[in-house]
Amino acid sequence: MNRVVLSPVCAYNEWDPLEEVIVGRPENAHVPPFTIEQALIIIIGYCARLFTKPEFSTPDFTSTGMYAAMPRDVLLVVGEEIIEAPMCWRSRFFEYRAYQDLMKEYFHGGATWTVAPKPLMDDALYDKDYPINSAKDRQKLVAEGKFVTTEHDICFDAADFMRCGTDIFVQKSQVTNYFGIEWMRRHLAPKGYRVHTVSFEDSNPLHIDATFNVIGPGLVLSNPDRPCRQIDMFHKAGWQVVEPPTPLIPDDHPLWMTSKWLSMNVLMLDPKRVVVSKHEYTTQK
Repeated sequence: MNRVVLSPVCAYNEWDPLEEVIVGRPENAHVPPFTIEQALIIIIGYCARLFTKPEFSTPDFTSTGMYAAMPRDVLLVVGEEIIEAPMCWRSRFFEYRAYQDLMKEYFHGGATWTVAPKPLMDDALYDKDYPINSAKDRQKLVAEGKFVTTEHDICFDAADFMRCGTDIFVQKSQVTNYFGIEWMRRHLAPKGYRVHTVSFEDSNPLHIDATFNVIGPGLVLSNPDRPCRQIDMFHKAGWQVVEPPTPLIPDDHPLWMTSKWLSMNVLMLDPKRVVVSKHEYTTQK
């Protein structure tokens, strides 16, 4: 008789009761220092040039690495499967290694472990002429579906995907290209999942969860500063679209590769309980 193995991993959305969570660790983080002139040079391939003491390398690039503080960026659970994202920042190429022991444990426990094809991250993956310093020019290119990443290789971050049962929403962004989205679509389609691409009025899209965060069945937090171009589709489907309040984080609070709208990137413990920053009392209300 065949023994039935129950997977220790099973999640189909962002709001079902949470039983286990992987918490990232920021120790020994490597953040490249920026001069005033370089302050806006913060995207992907350019970061590798700012490191002064490379520690890790491939035949195509060298980088000091970054940190392992955000498992959500690297790992996506779809049903009983853990999908390891290929990433696209050179500084995060080896970040998956931090989770290998956990992945082996889940696999031996019965979970499916899938590793998406990893990009070479050579120069062909990045548009070296991308207008880093001009938000207006970036906004125009984003509207045309053009980003700092090219379609040379598969690349995506797990944090650009939002799960809603058999429907999964994804944005094309500075770190997720159409090649990566199509790989996910083909990989998941035989299992009954539909991958839908959505887009936003955002000059520098990077991860969907601080822009469009589904926190319950037919309930989504939609960033008022980055409106969804397909929002009518959700209204027609009967969804409740809620615009979260303006974040309360002080203007002088240091931010690196992020925005104040992390306030809406909340963690659902179950459909009725949510973890919110204690300082964001307007969001709590």
